[in-house]
Amino acid sequence: MATHDKYQSPLTSRYASKEMAYNFSEDKRYSTWRKLWLNLAIAEQRLGLTDITDEAIEQMRANIDNIDYAVAAAEEKKRRHDVMAHVHAFGQVAPAAAGIIHLGATSCYVTDNGDLVILRDAYDIVIKKLVHVIDILTQFAKTYRDLPTLGFTHFQPAQLVTVGKRATLWIQELLWDLRNFERARDDLKLRGVKGTTGTQASFMALFNGDHDKVEQLDQLVTELSGFSEAYPVCGQTYARKIDIDVLNPLSGFGATAHKMATDIRLLANLKEIEEPFEKDQIGSSAMAYKRNPMRSERVCSLSRHLMVLVNDALQTSAVQWLERTLDDSAIRRISLPEAFLTTDILLTLLQNISEGMVVYPKVIERRINQELPFMATENVIMAMVKKGGDRQECHEEIRVLSHQAAHVVKMEGGENDLIERIKKTDYFKPIWDELPKLLDPSTFIGRAPEQVDSFVIKHVEPALAPYADVLKERTKAELSV
Repeated sequence: MATHDKYQSPLTSRYASKEMAYNFSEDKRYSTWRKLWLNLAIAEQRLGLTDITDEAIEQMRANIDNIDYAVAAAEEKKRRHDVMAHVHAFGQVAPAAAGIIHLGATSCYVTDNGDLVILRDAYDIVIKKLVHVIDILTQFAKTYRDLPTLGFTHFQPAQLVTVGKRATLWIQELLWDLRNFERARDDLKLRGVKGTTGTQASFMALFNGDHDKVEQLDQLVTELSGFSEAYPVCGQTYARKIDIDVLNPLSGFGATAHKMATDIRLLANLKEIEEPFEKDQIGSSAMAYKRNPMRSERVCSLSRHLMVLVNDALQTSAVQWLERTLDDSAIRRISLPEAFLTTDILLTLLQNISEGMVVYPKVIERRINQELPFMATENVIMAMVKKGGDRQECHEEIRVLSHQAAHVVKMEGGENDLIERIKKTDYFKPIWDELPKLLDPSTFIGRAPEQVDSFVIKHVEPALAPYADVLKERTKAELSV
């Protein structure tokens, strides 16, 4: 039930998906701890610890999700230790295991290993969502592969591109983000069973100094927890430098999302492209005609938050003393979940925008017509030269006409009439019939359509090929608020 008498993070109360909100929930966290305790008990039993019975293991397995938070809270109030509180709470529902839960382990066995499991699962969620965004934008790029539009440098009109080619610039950065997400996820390892300061001394005591068994225990717990490797050495915690590797790709994605949303906001101002706008949506409480790019603005807003979160990891890693200090704990509880929650929200927004993006070809055409005459002056000069004209003389003729047309546009607010001036100037009579061809926008876009085709075939399709099953499961992205 919603509560209205205390602050709630808008990341979870307004925006985040249920799956990502669950991934950082207490249910996920503490059930993961219990799975890790179960995995430790199974591994210790297999390696010869006879005090761990089948009954104990079965009771633990049966109560992974049977978490009594009232009991845990009471235990934590008494013991002032969250891990030990949950050890006792688990023992109450698995009494046959009460004496062996957490055997040989330190708190970081569950807290750090649990975090690594949660971070891996979080990456699985955002990777799938990123794949959908890339695929949707790819279909958009293919649809508009050959629709000419003004290019912009310095947000000033430049040589023509196509709507589809421009979209490939967004897709390319998203592909780099996908690569970085995959690398970060695949690089994650388990902390494993390393003991209080990473020496495995407690496990050496349990196995009577048998180094081989302790190494086997580390590997077996790692495999039972769904990882192929554990970090070879650590202090009390896994090295907080790992959190830099986790957050850096997410912050990089924030830059991609911000750039794409900014482009859409600029194009919306030009009325060339708009994000979806719902039937009953209100753009402004005062100005009823407005169609504000609310989704893209939200992307920019949240992206700024995401981009800076990696600084938390950088600073935390830098100030960890020797085997560990505890000044990492509070900040990690904020920055790690918020980075993934924000990434998850941004991907939902980008999918929603991409699915409903509207293109206005007539507006695009009108803007091209306003600028193309100036851009076509070199074509006009070359055509005149082919008819026997003098290049320098022609340059001067068209320079004068261009300045006259620019005066009409800038000083009188009129339309660009350069072509009409050329048609009325006898000097250019030899090429009057060629003017429509010289001004055909499709002749100004270079290889843009072919670049889209090649990019999709050589780069997008191979990157998405491993996710064919994921793409079959796509559902429309709905915004909660």
